[in-house]
Amino acid sequence: MNPALALSALILAVWGYLLLGRGFFWQAEEEPVPDYPRRWPRVTAIVPARDESQTVGRAVASLLAQDYPGEFSVVLVDDHSQDGTSEIARDAAAASGRSENLRVVSARTLPPGWSGKLWALSEGVAAAAEAAKSGNPPELYLFTDADIGHHRQNLSELVARLEDGGLDLASLMVELHCRSQAEKFMIPAFVWFFALLRPFSWVNDPAHRTAAAAGGCILVRASAYERIGGYAAIHEELIDDCALAREVKRGGKIWLGLSSQTVSLRAYPRLKDVWNVVARTAYEHLDYSPWKLLGTTLGMALAFLAPPLLVLAGGPASWLALAAWAMMALAYAPMLSFYRVGLWRAPLLPAVALLFLGATLDSAWRHKKGKGGLWKGRVSWQSQR
Repeated sequence: MNPALALSALILAVWGYLLLGRGFFWQAEEEPVPDYPRRWPRVTAIVPARDESQTVGRAVASLLAQDYPGEFSVVLVDDHSQDGTSEIARDAAAASGRSENLRVVSARTLPPGWSGKLWALSEGVAAAAEAAKSGNPPELYLFTDADIGHHRQNLSELVARLEDGGLDLASLMVELHCRSQAEKFMIPAFVWFFALLRPFSWVNDPAHRTAAAAGGCILVRASAYERIGGYAAIHEELIDDCALAREVKRGGKIWLGLSSQTVSLRAYPRLKDVWNVVARTAYEHLDYSPWKLLGTTLGMALAFLAPPLLVLAGGPASWLALAAWAMMALAYAPMLSFYRVGLWRAPLLPAVALLFLGATLDSAWRHKKGKGGLWKGRVSWQSQR
């Protein structure tokens, strides 16, 4: 058989598997909200914040505006901010008339071996426990970021999902900021590749080992958090959301879904901004393995980059490659629709994949240079070893 024809046939088979055999990862639909429960558990939101002056006011206001019928409070952990993050959060609470529902605490010095965010979250849990000594402790923790805007029913709907499904953890992949040309080019693919790596249907299947969560919005039972040993059990992890989901799923049920109403407030106006988001954690997704990096490079080159090139080969090979390219675009289209981005971008996925591959290789290079996981002036503990 002609080598080009054989390669095109292989790629077509790969895309057949991806479309039909990988948990239908490409479906970008919000699941309906179940009926509200009869009883509303006590919830405390933990918000780690390090130099978040641009978004923390809106994030805190959206939390304090929740229509949750049960007891709900917010603990914001100021992680050594230098930009007035705490004051802005307090002002937002005062403007909402709910200052009594917000507690601001300062994180202690980061211990060796901990990621900054996990230490701040752990400090928030400790502060919530301390505040509850004279009362009832929280039954649920909402771990959320200082750049997330929650729609008014978000907490109620998450609790309904948790209670209806008997879950220990429920998480939302919030809608990311997607307005600039760079965001329209990269952001839908960012979520799409996440789902490709960890199909949501597999995450939500108790019989499947795949586990994942989205760190911007995670609701977890306090009992499950304590069962796994809290954040101390995963304190070295850079991809902390998926690590938390992995530990919780070992003894319970979890759920991950999409949201178009709870949104990220952080903008990525330049391609460089999105590139850095990918490069910060991509190599950890590969367990810092050069062999997995090599396999990923070859796999992405085969699945995403080869079809447009093989179209130029002529003959039957080009038609098979074109069919594979069409299947690729078909798989990408639902996510573009979810983000309300023109479907004409679907055939451009090979170009987007090339940038993601470049960012992944950059992630490995940064790790080698001791700069892996750089965020807010800190590098990951793994890169310091």
